[in-house]
Amino acid sequence: MRQWRIDGWRSHPLDAQREVLQNLVTSAQYTEFGRKYHFSNLYNIRDFKKAVPIHEYNDLKPYIERCMNGEQNLLWNSPIMWFAKSSGTSGDKSKFIPISEESLEDCHYKAAKDVLTMYYQFKPDSTMLTGKGLVLGGSHNINALNEEAQFGDLSAVLLQNSPFWGHWLRTPELSIALMDDWETKLEKIAAQAINENVTSVSGVPTWTLVLFKRILEITGKPTIADVWPGLELYMHGGVSFTPYREQFKRIIGKEIYYLETYNASEGFFAAQEVPGEEGMLLFTDHGIFMEFMPVSEYGSAQPRTIGLRDVDLHTNYAPVISTNGGLWRYLLGDTIRFISKDPFKIIVSGRVRHFINAFGEEVIIDNTDKAIQIACKETGAVVNDYTAAPVYFSDAGNGGHEWLIEFEKVPERLDRFIECLDAALQSINSDYEAKRHKDIALKMPIVHALPKGFFIDWLHHLGKLGGQHKVPRLSNDRHTLEAVLAFYKSSQEQQLISS
Repeated sequence: MRQWRIDGWRSHPLDAQREVLQNLVTSAQYTEFGRKYHFSNLYNIRDFKKAVPIHEYNDLKPYIERCMNGEQNLLWNSPIMWFAKSSGTSGDKSKFIPISEESLEDCHYKAAKDVLTMYYQFKPDSTMLTGKGLVLGGSHNINALNEEAQFGDLSAVLLQNSPFWGHWLRTPELSIALMDDWETKLEKIAAQAINENVTSVSGVPTWTLVLFKRILEITGKPTIADVWPGLELYMHGGVSFTPYREQFKRIIGKEIYYLETYNASEGFFAAQEVPGEEGMLLFTDHGIFMEFMPVSEYGSAQPRTIGLRDVDLHTNYAPVISTNGGLWRYLLGDTIRFISKDPFKIIVSGRVRHFINAFGEEVIIDNTDKAIQIACKETGAVVNDYTAAPVYFSDAGNGGHEWLIEFEKVPERLDRFIECLDAALQSINSDYEAKRHKDIALKMPIVHALPKGFFIDWLHHLGKLGGQHKVPRLSNDRHTLEAVLAFYKSSQEQQLISS
């Protein structure tokens, strides 16, 4: 039955999207927001876009704060009792995303069931449900806003609202999953999970690797496959898996399937239909109406958006979403590219604010992830994480890019790695290549090799361990890079003093 429904919206995505928008506008027409923008008079997509401006979080924040204080019927017509605390990258302030019953049931849980259905369609003989799924989230503490409303990170909200039978299929137990202290929780997850028949794992790659390494330390086993022989699937999201793929293959020690999902506090947007195939199938019938802003429009007074019918392949777009949690024409902040239009499949290419374009080079995270992968393959290096920013023109010479790279395995020659990284980036990005030509605008990248575990220490220093907290990989200014460098120098000085 569920596969039949998936086939329906997969085959008729435009019809599904029109119906989603109609249901959203009809449901919210008597809310404060709906009355302000005359939802009862909106009869088509064109009218909706003309009436409602594009919003970023701060534009909706006054409504959200009032809702957090107990007011209802502001952005959505059913009670909002839950808020997902989203912190994004390590430098961002927290956002509180409203979660309605509809967004839980018709978006997050529905999409999760569809992912499971698609996987079993791909592998009918799977034994995944005979074991347990290890879910590695962030700091899951639930906090009360008032007598009725609560907030926590998305995984906490999903755990607290999932049906009782869902806990039978998952590890760790709820009391551990809801712990706030990341380091203590990591130890308890490891201690409990090694005794379970884990058949699937879900989590952000960075923190999943940390857990895997700890499990191998505790058990003394050479690979994760020796701990969990039945492991068959790893579901990942949040950051590109490209730099981590080889590490996972080595540490797991056997062939398993890898499945990417695009799930955020704001909604569950897409997932790989077939593990290993490029691109994620866009979920068009899950309570989210989607528009796509060409990245070049970002910052315009009246940015243009287009619908699914008009998107081009291999062009960067910033999704603008309207949801059954009460977000209206909300700029999500990610950038995506379509790699297929029949069906609609996407890849996440970066963030609208996370890029380097100080000299017209237009380098995005998708470019640098691929360049890192190529440089590692050619030099035998293994990279854990990185951040990069521009070096501006000065009397000393041309501008360039400065990288801070944490290596799991340091290349034999760092200069060779830098050459490979630079050449790969030129092959991927023609704008970067043009600026590098004869060092006219950009000189060779500057790369600092950081010790293993450094970025985790930095996030710990910021009080941002676990879950959704990530190292911002690219920035068009030097604030993050300078902060990381300062922490590195400080830690080096402390080591010298202690020695």
